[in-house]
Amino acid sequence: MKEALTRFFMQNRILSITIVAWVFTQTVKVTLGVIREKRFNFRWFIGTGGMPSSHAAGATALALSSGLELGFSSPLFALAFVFALVTMFDAQGVRRSAGKQAEILNKFLEDIYWQGNIKEGKLKELLGHTPIEVMAGSIIGSLIALAMQ
Repeated sequence: MKEALTRFFMQNRILSITIVAWVFTQTVKVTLGVIREKRFNFRWFIGTGGMPSSHAAGATALALSSGLELGFSSPLFALAFVFALVTMFDAQGVRRSAGKQAEILNKFLEDIYWQGNIKEGKLKELLGHTPIEVMAGSIIGSLIALAMQ
């Protein structure tokens, strides 16, 4: 089984590159979190949001490696490119807005909690990315795709 998985990932360069870009970017995010907060939090590795965007890195690596491997005029590159655009737009737009709304709702809940009227848990606030976080992820994904080709 292990040999079959290894062979699968080695034979599918596009998938391998995409996974390496995601794992590398998540590792950078965790490392920056540890440096910034002087503690380790496993949620940084599996969670969303933060610098740099692993969504952007993975989607960009997928699109660029598809273009390099199959040609930039291939339908699969077109699909991966549109997927990357939607992913990055969502990461910095829709999910970021949802995170800001969660932050405001958490403040309301905290105010109500201190008045003794509610005992609800907090909503997740770090859902999306800033444009800089998305750009940094996209650059990392591009560099990894180019380096692994």
